[in-house]
Amino acid sequence: MYSTKNDLAEATRVTIVTICNNRLADAIDLQTQCKQAHWNVKGQNFIALHELFDSVNEQVEDFVDLIAERAAQLGGDVQGTARTVARRSSLADYPAVRTAHGHVDALSSALAAFGKSAREAIEHANQAGDAVTADIFTDISRATDKWLWFVEAHLDDQTKGASR
Repeated sequence: MYSTKNDLAEATRVTIVTICNNRLADAIDLQTQCKQAHWNVKGQNFIALHELFDSVNEQVEDFVDLIAERAAQLGGDVQGTARTVARRSSLADYPAVRTAHGHVDALSSALAAFGKSAREAIEHANQAGDAVTADIFTDISRATDKWLWFVEAHLDDQTKGASR
């Protein structure tokens, strides 16, 4: 940890930096999964999905910065290299899919998992006594739920029930 005049106890800062680095790995992984879908989507709804996946990616890019910068603000070492992310991410690997429906299903699953991990980060940050980090993850959770809704809107009701 780097020295800082931040008034949070060092033990709290260490805990929060760990939370941030874990969720940073998930966010970077999610970002690459968004681009995987964006680059590979084909079919009748190509342009709508291509643009939607890119919009999700842009939002997730903001999440990456928020999370990484919070860890740095608290004196932490930010760990966001590709190799670190590959080891640390809690998201499932992006499946080999070739259909628009497959990309919608895969990305909605990734968004749902990321939203769940963001809500867990809220709880852990609150338990550690860091309302600011909890607030950051509340904003991330809110936005993730919105994007999940947008992506899931491209699934029929039968598919949504099967993927849960």
